[in-house]
Amino acid sequence: MLRWFLLLSACGAIALLVACHREPAGPPAAGPADAAAFARQEQAWRDARLQRLTAADGWASLIGLHWIDPGVHTVGSGADNGIRLAMGPAHLGVLRVAGDGVRFEPGNGVALTRDGAPFASPQPLLADTAEGGPTVVGFDGGKGAATVIERSGRLALRVRHADAPSRTGFAGLDYWPADPSWRVRANFVPHPPGTTIAIANIIGGVEQVPNPGALEFERDGRTWRIEALDEGEDTLFLVFADRTNGHGSYGAGRFIDAPKPDAQGRVEIDFNQAYNPPCAFTSFATCPLPPPENRLDLTVDAGEKAYRKPHS
Repeated sequence: MLRWFLLLSACGAIALLVACHREPAGPPAAGPADAAAFARQEQAWRDARLQRLTAADGWASLIGLHWIDPGVHTVGSGADNGIRLAMGPAHLGVLRVAGDGVRFEPGNGVALTRDGAPFASPQPLLADTAEGGPTVVGFDGGKGAATVIERSGRLALRVRHADAPSRTGFAGLDYWPADPSWRVRANFVPHPPGTTIAIANIIGGVEQVPNPGALEFERDGRTWRIEALDEGEDTLFLVFADRTNGHGSYGAGRFIDAPKPDAQGRVEIDFNQAYNPPCAFTSFATCPLPPPENRLDLTVDAGEKAYRKPHS
């Protein structure tokens, strides 16, 4: 009996020794229900992303970006206009730009709207920097829309149309497979109130954008940091570059909308929801570029891949 007791004791000690030298257990694997919920969430986000992008007034509907200097400009699709539209009435009207702002005079016999109401007499147009957003001039029965935007002190007329070839012939979006490991937990590192960061855009301008703090997260044994922007929304705006740019993803970087930090300063960044800037789909956008601080030496093989435009 004593020999059996000693033998059992030895076996128990060996088993304990082996257990103590095992690799630490990782987080429990997601069960089928968790995996299914994750897949549904990511697909729902992708569906909503596609719907916004290809909406009648989405980024895929852009047909023009016309820079306007002080003076008088005729606007329309006819060849005799100073600002020639790709689509719409031959003579939309006359745009007058002076020190006191922008005014638009509708063309004779053209059915236009101004913020949804009938538009028949000269009226001022507000730019997108105005509180409440820009004035929208509608034409072609609501299919077309023109707004004034301001970028780096310059004004431009941005034009959309629901029948834009870039919208009607949209080629679809492509993604890396959704991966739960690319939902990362980050810590929000706040900056002093009023901090801004210089953000260059694709048209050569530079603007100071509110920079409330940075997000720090762990990946591949390293700590990474992304400066967050605040554009007045209920989310943080992340503009970043990584090693996939030009090698699977859009060459000029991607965007992420991340939630504001919780009471403990924690933020979840879902890189599966990294998306292309509008400039990936149209040459008529004025996209921000990643600042040097947000150029990551990391391969983020998650989220939206580069858009493959139709050959036509």
